Amino acid sequence: MPAEKAAQYGTARWNALGTYAALVVADAERLDAARLACERILAEIDRAASRFRTDSDLARANRYAGQWVGVAPLLCRALSAAVWAADLTDGLVDPTLGRQLLALGYDRDIEELRRSMATGQPVDSLIAPGLVSANPAQTSYPVRTDAWREIEIDPQGAVRVPNDVSLDLGATGKAFAADLIAETVPAEAGTDLVISLGGDIAVGLLPGTEPGTYPWRVSVTELPENVATAGSEIVVIHEGGMATSSVLARRWWNEGDVHHLLDPRTGRPVDAAFRTVTACGCSCVEANAISTSSIVRGSAARAWLEAEDVAARLVGADGTVHRVAGWPENVLVSA
Repeated sequence: MPAEKAAQYGTARWNALGTYAALVVADAERLDAARLACERILAEIDRAASRFRTDSDLARANRYAGQWVGVAPLLCRALSAAVWAADLTDGLVDPTLGRQLLALGYDRDIEELRRSMATGQPVDSLIAPGLVSANPAQTSYPVRTDAWREIEIDPQGAVRVPNDVSLDLGATGKAFAADLIAETVPAEAGTDLVISLGGDIAVGLLPGTEPGTYPWRVSVTELPENVATAGSEIVVIHEGGMATSSVLARRWWNEGDVHHLLDPRTGRPVDAAFRTVTACGCSCVEANAISTSSIVRGSAARAWLEAEDVAARLVGADGTVHRVAGWPENVLVSA
């Protein structure tokens, strides 16, 4: 492994895609250029793949389910990544759960949703008319566990959503965006970098930079607001991606306390044996698919991760931390 290289790091943090974006570059003089490139990419992804915009390509494809719809090639790439994740996890990470999420009331940015419910404002969906029951108590739809196999994608710029299905890329969209930034921004901005989008992390290196040149130190915690606080853990990543999936962060009230992480086999929020899972992967999409599917797997996740030799950190429902397949022992941020 190459010796660590001295760097003049630059950092930036802002809001994007309904969460935070945190950028660290190895060359502080290139920070502004890198951030601008990141913001451009994130804006393009939002226009193409947001479920919370009536003018997005994804919303339009959902409205015309069963028909071929012309879309930005970027959506085709994001949807291809989602289908790949579904295949990798045998359907446990499923992009066809939009109807179920809408029925649970998740039809807008999570903070806006919470504000609406807190103030008693109506939460009728404006995203996909006709997909949400008029009865607020109905919070499930029949599940088609293999509907993701019926998604059709023309990489040149068209998709066909299966009939009676609404797509949601919440499980993989941020991870795809992180990978895209890691793939393209280093060469454009002229610096190595690491990007985190709500805990979906990818390392981007310039051509010729060897993994391990920089010690990218990452804080691992269950909630974004706990980053760099006492009790969070620090790990070092050199390449690829890392992702954290949790049932703690995106929660709201709808005839009960619910969260966004659904079990595709039931269409209902997962009854989580592990409330948070952090995993590594060759890409952020792979890491995210592993962490999300691990929560869906429940009590079987730990043995599965060990068998697959995936380094991961799991937090049980009672707060007990489990480390598998070489995940390092905790290095805590001091108080």
